[in-house]
Amino acid sequence: MIAEGDQAPAVAVSSDDGKVLDLASYRDKRNVVLYFYPKDNTPGCTKESVNFQAELEKIRELDGEVVGVSPDSVASHQRFKDKYGFSFPLLADVDKEVCRSFGVWTQKSMFGKKYYGVQRATFIIGKDGIVKKVWPKVSVSGHAAEVIAALQQL
Repeated sequence: MIAEGDQAPAVAVSSDDGKVLDLASYRDKRNVVLYFYPKDNTPGCTKESVNFQAELEKIRELDGEVVGVSPDSVASHQRFKDKYGFSFPLLADVDKEVCRSFGVWTQKSMFGKKYYGVQRATFIIGKDGIVKKVWPKVSVSGHAAEVIAALQQL
């Protein structure tokens, strides 16, 4: 997994609007709160995204921009975003290239069955492209507040 102090990997992938979003476009302008979540419209992922939306104004006041990433399709992201009124981009990492580059595409186990999936994680990427903070295993409750506290320290 990418660690604090590492250069963030290049990310250019389709967003919920169907256009390619290149995280380098935020360089020297905004800190990026890049959060990885397993699946649109599931309870934990919905709660996490809703919490980021609720705190978005505070995050933006701290020169932050929220960007969500999951392996879901552009169409799935569009429905998810429309349903909950998110005003931040959701990246469709259908090939899992971004997840792999950040080290969050991992082997999991449920009821003894092993499979691969997204590990819920958040990275703050500074305006200089360096990873400033990593939450490798996110607990959804209170996470948006943790992100705000970290942004206040930058």
